[in-house]
Amino acid sequence: VQLQASGGGLVQAGGSLRLSCAASGRTFSNYAMGWFRQAPGKEREFVAAISRSGGSTYYADSVKGRFTISRDKAKNTVYLQMNSLKPEDTAVYYCAAGIRGNYYYPTDFESWGQGTQVTVSS
Repeated sequence: VQLQASGGGLVQAGGSLRLSCAASGRTFSNYAMGWFRQAPGKEREFVAAISRSGGSTYYADSVKGRFTISRDKAKNTVYLQMNSLKPEDTAVYYCAAGIRGNYYYPTDFESWGQGTQVTVSS
């Protein structure tokens, strides 16, 4: 499956952004979807994931209550709504697709989008 992420940008602390990730090439509903992020000098870290059906969602403690992941089967797209953004949320955000149904590690996902930059100013 091919993934195309978009929606990043520059926002002030406390603001909001919505990231989108459009999937193509394979049956979207076969894949669990996730968002990861990587800040300069740091390892890629888990942000959020959603099950194949969309019925279950998973979040890193650092974003719980602020970020919401969702998926639209008709549009083959997964979203990450980010509210109450903090400077420490600054990173390149990557969407990922995994067929095995595991959620928390980069190795759980086989396909990756190109990344979109999110910068939160203080």
